Amino acid sequence: MNPTIVYDDYWRFAAERQAMYLRRLEGKRGPWTDDPILRTYRFTNAYRASDRVSQFLIRRVQYAADRSRSPQELFFRTLLFKLFNKVETWEHLENQLGPVSWQSFDFDAADRVLNDAIGRGKRIYSAAYIMPSPALGGERKHTNHLRLLKMMMEDGLPAKVEKAGSLSGIFDLLIPYPGLGKFLAFQYCIDLNYAPFLSLEESEFVVAGPGALDGIAKCFDDADDYAPEDIIHAMVDRQETEFKRLGLDFPGLFGRRLQPIDCQNLFCEISKYARVAHPDVAGISGRVRIKQTYKLSSRALQQPFYPTRWNLAVPAYTSTAASSIQPGLFDAVAA
Repeated sequence: MNPTIVYDDYWRFAAERQAMYLRRLEGKRGPWTDDPILRTYRFTNAYRASDRVSQFLIRRVQYAADRSRSPQELFFRTLLFKLFNKVETWEHLENQLGPVSWQSFDFDAADRVLNDAIGRGKRIYSAAYIMPSPALGGERKHTNHLRLLKMMMEDGLPAKVEKAGSLSGIFDLLIPYPGLGKFLAFQYCIDLNYAPFLSLEESEFVVAGPGALDGIAKCFDDADDYAPEDIIHAMVDRQETEFKRLGLDFPGLFGRRLQPIDCQNLFCEISKYARVAHPDVAGISGRVRIKQTYKLSSRALQQPFYPTRWNLAVPAYTSTAASSIQPGLFDAVAA
């Protein structure tokens, strides 16, 4: 592979973005970086599981002590949350309908609640992903997504996912369903695998999304000569070597290396970063600016929580443990 000038910035970005996250956890006052691009624009964390929405999913939707750990319930809660991918939408549904459970969930009532929210001008979907509407007969996208989830449950998909044996096996189960596509199906594989009813290796499977493909094209002159997934796996393999070569301190995630999902996301983020840092390096998307600016938040982060089987040595961040990462209903808060 023939790297461009953007390639080294991929590793610098990963190291600095992780350092920013740790500085904030330690209770240090912002801004948490001297990098003018990172201070101006909004980027996700180096590790996907550290992002605000993923943290809410893991802590509140999947591992909360008062929720069922049955595979059926974990699958249902995870997919309901991820179809909208928005903390405020989940909280609004629970505020209106009570705790989410497959055994008691009223799809028609949920449809009415979301219709009412839209009528009051509220956004019920995250802007993180483009969410196509499955063609299931509903007038609104959220109606079709609720019907999609009901279809999955009635198909017995949770039990099939539990027995799949690999992320690629779960992917093969999800991909035939309408409105998903390869990228969303892969993202849902990762989200389901956070839950305590699965314990599959993240390292064995990855799918490059549109943003990652653009980042790969900016990092390598000869990207077209390789499968993008092979490039992502190569980045996972060489991470320690490259951080050392560049003199970068990268502690990982409390002992956890970057996984393929993280390197995939980092390609997406470096695609955006390079629009400002290296505007002369063309990718494949044609985008030339970063849409989301960063708003400095005074909120302390909550003590991070990750899937227990990862066995991470997470310090007790006493300065952050008493604070909440949960915004008010439908508030817009930068991650």
